[in-house]
Amino acid sequence: MMIAKRKGLFLILDGLGDSGIDAFAGKTPLEQARTPNLDRLISDGQGALVDPLYAGVPVGTHTGTGVLLGIPQSEIISMARGPIEAAGIGIHTEPGDVLIRCNFATLEANNEGFRIIDRRAGRISGNTRELTRVLEDIDVGEDICATLSPATQHRAVLRLSGGNLSSAISDTDPGSGFESQNALVSMAKQSGEAADRTARALNNFMAIAHERLKEHPVNLERQRENLLPANGVLCRSAGLRQNTSSLIGHLGLRAGLVAGEGTVVGLGRLLGYHVFTDPRFNSLPNTDLAAKFEAAEAALADNDIVFLHVKGPDICAHDGDYETKKKLLEAIDANLEPLLGRDLAIAVTGDHSTDCNTGNHTGDPVPSLLFSPQGRRDHCSSFGEADCAAGGLGRIPATGLLCAMLDAMGVMRKFKPGDEAYYAP
Repeated sequence: MMIAKRKGLFLILDGLGDSGIDAFAGKTPLEQARTPNLDRLISDGQGALVDPLYAGVPVGTHTGTGVLLGIPQSEIISMARGPIEAAGIGIHTEPGDVLIRCNFATLEANNEGFRIIDRRAGRISGNTRELTRVLEDIDVGEDICATLSPATQHRAVLRLSGGNLSSAISDTDPGSGFESQNALVSMAKQSGEAADRTARALNNFMAIAHERLKEHPVNLERQRENLLPANGVLCRSAGLRQNTSSLIGHLGLRAGLVAGEGTVVGLGRLLGYHVFTDPRFNSLPNTDLAAKFEAAEAALADNDIVFLHVKGPDICAHDGDYETKKKLLEAIDANLEPLLGRDLAIAVTGDHSTDCNTGNHTGDPVPSLLFSPQGRRDHCSSFGEADCAAGGLGRIPATGLLCAMLDAMGVMRKFKPGDEAYYAP
């Protein structure tokens, strides 16, 4: 077990980076926010712009966060979201099970299948447990069993079991921006009976789910309240559970992860980190920030590095709510204050940028900082996109920021053959 020279707090603010907002006179929510503690850290440390994966390429939460948690880029680019979500909610799986990430959705049956009214069923956040109870242990044909389990908000995870299955199947969810078209028909992405029968099973599940959900009491009540019914399921990112490595484990460090978002919790569990979660933690802007920071402070006692993830900024940006994103960043800043002034290395970044103007993830690099007692300083004085562009760390990949953090903690060893897989950008 390696002993750290000093411990580290790695703050991941989901969707941190943004674009200029007209109402903020062209500033981003981060630049508009009053963040004296983050400004203090960058004034006494260094700024950077971080590319989550490839410069200019948008990524999802599991990709951007996975790299920051130390998963080698060569592994993260092939990791399916389904198994990560399953680990996040603690689904028991058997070898060969196919795990698929899902959304509850509002669908309308037509001659060609199902027209998508809303991919997230109005972001339904309650009563999904009741909905999934009618979608457990379903016979979808060919001796294949399907079970849907609720995850965060409108999200769920589908488990297909029965042997001779394949994750090489296409999605039924066409993705964001295609809400007005039909749900897709799953197809085999490689030749062979396993992929064919798995795709047929998924298509059968889609039909059965709609039939059972359309008259469900929860949906009838939602319609009476003029809310969109969660009368269907859209599926994507099928995968098999796989072993995952990390730079943290490679260096023999103890890592803690404080999170309330299922995907991030799943990543932490797959990596074997000490995951700290709590009913007060969620993926919304109203998560209990004080409780999260208190948990991170407590976790530092028994871990070398603690990752603290906050999902809220990303949710605000997806909803185009730049004012709430600004206020949330100010609240995060205020809760950071008790951890300042200690012999602690601190990094602050995001898994990707999310534009409040469009509600989409973008390929823009993420404003980031690294502070360490007696560490190098640059001329940055304010934590924001513009200042970080001139930061002393420059424009670096996410792996580079993590390595710089670990070096500031005194745990990076000299390079030797075999390390390259963990350090490659």
